[in-house]
Amino acid sequence: MTVGFLMLVHGSLERASEVAGYWARAGCPVMIHVDARVPDDDVERFSNRLRQHPNIQFSARRDCHWGTWSIVEATLDGARRLLQLHPEVRHVFLTCGTSLPLRPVVELQSLLDANPDTDFVESVTTRDVGWTKGGLDHERFTLSFPFAWKGQRRAFDLWVKLQRRMGRHRRIPEGIEPHLGSQWWCLTRETLERIMSDPAGQSYARYFRRVWIPDESYFQTVVRLYARRLESRSLTLAKFDFQGKPHVFYDDHLDLLRGSDCFVARKIWPRASALYDHFLNASAGAGRRPDPAAIDRRFAKALEKRTRGRGGLYMQSRFPYPDWENGKSAAPYSVFEGFAALFEDWSDWLARLGTIRVHGHLYAPERADFADGQTEFAGALSDIASLRDYNPVAFLTNLVWSTRGERQCFSFGPSDNQEITTFVASDPNAHVSVISGAWLVPLWQSGLPPEEARQRAAELQATEALHLDILRRSATKARVRTWTLSEFLDAPGEVLRTVQGDLAPRPAPGLVPAPRMVDLSGFPDFLQELRNRGMLPHIAGDLGVMPQSGAPKPAAPRIAR
Repeated sequence: MTVGFLMLVHGSLERASEVAGYWARAGCPVMIHVDARVPDDDVERFSNRLRQHPNIQFSARRDCHWGTWSIVEATLDGARRLLQLHPEVRHVFLTCGTSLPLRPVVELQSLLDANPDTDFVESVTTRDVGWTKGGLDHERFTLSFPFAWKGQRRAFDLWVKLQRRMGRHRRIPEGIEPHLGSQWWCLTRETLERIMSDPAGQSYARYFRRVWIPDESYFQTVVRLYARRLESRSLTLAKFDFQGKPHVFYDDHLDLLRGSDCFVARKIWPRASALYDHFLNASAGAGRRPDPAAIDRRFAKALEKRTRGRGGLYMQSRFPYPDWENGKSAAPYSVFEGFAALFEDWSDWLARLGTIRVHGHLYAPERADFADGQTEFAGALSDIASLRDYNPVAFLTNLVWSTRGERQCFSFGPSDNQEITTFVASDPNAHVSVISGAWLVPLWQSGLPPEEARQRAAELQATEALHLDILRRSATKARVRTWTLSEFLDAPGEVLRTVQGDLAPRPAPGLVPAPRMVDLSGFPDFLQELRNRGMLPHIAGDLGVMPQSGAPKPAAPRIAR
């Protein structure tokens, strides 16, 4: 008793001949079906290379299209001929021209000898699988599919839409429950003969002829009617990505494949010479310890990286789709609103707190104010405002991604480009500290005529009010702290300690002098003038108790470090 191999070949004929020869030399009969679309000259050269092996034969060629019944017909033709010519065959192992044996044939034979009545085929109900794509899980059994998905895609899609609109529902034959699974199985002679000889099989064949991708459902369904003992697993290693496309194995997958407990792997790159040289060696795989869990972990990790990516990295494959990214940004960053307007050496003070890069107003109308006055920065970012404003959010995510390991801080205010507000509010990596109304100080210092100052103050207050509304929404994920200008002036040291605790939670011993506050002498008069002209700066809080002109400014606190 032995195992026979049934190969479905449609390309990579030279590699397929090497694999077929490997099994033939091991004493296994091999039946090969070559797709009718392969040129005759190529098929003749292919058969000539295998002429030296009397236990290799060819079945009648069919024109096979992906997802159609023709693949099942080719499989049935080859299995029938293999069993007729080789009565010693007890199991038939279905494989393809891009497959590669991973373990010696003697190990496969030992498994089958120990399980002479067992069919190895993945077979699960549609409700228990998660790999079906395109919305055609159960519908593949209730609609008809006379058109090839790849070769006749337009007709395929139109016919599916028409059937849905008409409410068409095909009747599933009595006595069967549709199952799905890997196309690559290893079935017993008895099971295959019963499938091909049962009179009821003709009705099953007529039904599955119009099922979508029947090679993944026909055998997987009818085998449950005839098998004495079924083990729902495939002996072939085949991995698929999240789009349902098969992973291709290359030379650098050698160690990974050595850890598989499967006997065959699919799909192998034809030029993976190291894989073919290693596994087509008669002793390859002998004595090693399989670790299939390691393979599953590797592919699960690859799937996660493919679908979710690295945090804050916007890849081409996901960029057009919102919320496909794995995290809004790559690392924590800080946004300070109003602080630079109130402290003369704000940037220098921040820079002394740790590994921090302190920028000015990155979204100022004139230019992006990079640290140290740079005109270009990490990530090929330019300070030109028009380039930045082409995609303000991408400007920020690029900055954070390109400077991982260094905390980025920048100033922001109502005069800046506001397009990043919603993004920042939704980003858990954003730390936003706001002193609302602090923009009144530089407006006062600008020396604008009173009426122009009133108009400008009204515009900025409306802009900041909308900005704060977004930051205060329940959906906000950023870490936001807000103080009115009045609250800040009451306790500037407490505010600075909060900022320091956020940036340097474990400061080194010693004291860091607080940044120097601007001289606010005359500022109360400016506020009163705004009120006199009908503009109420409510967003700054209650500033009615501010010192009058000439009063001493608040003492600069000292911050522990």
